[in-house]
Amino acid sequence: MSTGGAGGQEAARGRGSGSAAPDTVPTLNVANVLTVLRLVLVPVFVVTLFAGEVSGDDGSAALAASPWRYVATGVFALAALTDRLDGWVARRYDLVTNFGKIVDPIADKALIGAALLGLSVLGELPWWFTGAILGREIAVTGLRFWVLRHGVIPASKGGKAKTLAQVAAIGVVLLPLPVEADPAEWVLLGVALVLTVGTGVDYLVRALRLRAVARQGPVEVE
Repeated sequence: MSTGGAGGQEAARGRGSGSAAPDTVPTLNVANVLTVLRLVLVPVFVVTLFAGEVSGDDGSAALAASPWRYVATGVFALAALTDRLDGWVARRYDLVTNFGKIVDPIADKALIGAALLGLSVLGELPWWFTGAILGREIAVTGLRFWVLRHGVIPASKGGKAKTLAQVAAIGVVLLPLPVEADPAEWVLLGVALVLTVGTGVDYLVRALRLRAVARQGPVEVE
C-alpha cells in the first residue's frame, strides 16, 4: 500500500537485479497482474465491508455480527499481500514497468482510502483520523508533481513502515474484536498516525531539498 511512495513496484524502481529498462519489459507480467488484482479487490472489499450492515433500533447504522466482516478482513489482507508480492516479483525478475510505476501507487491509495472511508462511514473510525491520513496522501501526491521535473524522491524505510502500520491498524479495526482489545487498537492507530505525519514532513523536506539542489537536470535524493 502504498499509501506515500512505499508501494511495491514503485519502490522497486531502478532496483531490479538486472538491467532491463522499464519500456522493454512486457506490460503483461506477473508483477502487473498482482498490481491490477489489488485494484480489482478494492470494490470487492467495499461490498463485503458493508454486507453485514443493518439498521439499528434508533435508525442509525450498525454492524451485524456476521461472517461478512471476516470475509472483508480476508479480502483486505489478500489485497495488502499483493502489494508486498508485486514489488518482490518485479525486483527479483526484472519486471519493473512504467505501467506498474503508475498503477501500483494508485492501487495502494485506493485500498487504504476505501478502508478508511468505509470504516468512518460505519462509525468505527474517527473522521479526523481518516482526514489526517488521506490529507497526507493528497499532499504527498501534490509534492510529487511539484518536483517531478527535477527528479524522483524514492521510497524511504519510514514510508514502508508507515504503510505496514496503516495495514496493521486497519486490519485490527476490521476484525470484530472484544472491547478489551480497544487499547491495543488505539496504540496501532496512534503509531500509524505518527508515522504517516512524520513521513509526510520528511517527504516535504526532501522535496524542498531536491528543488534546491536540482539545477543541472534530474537527480535522485536519498
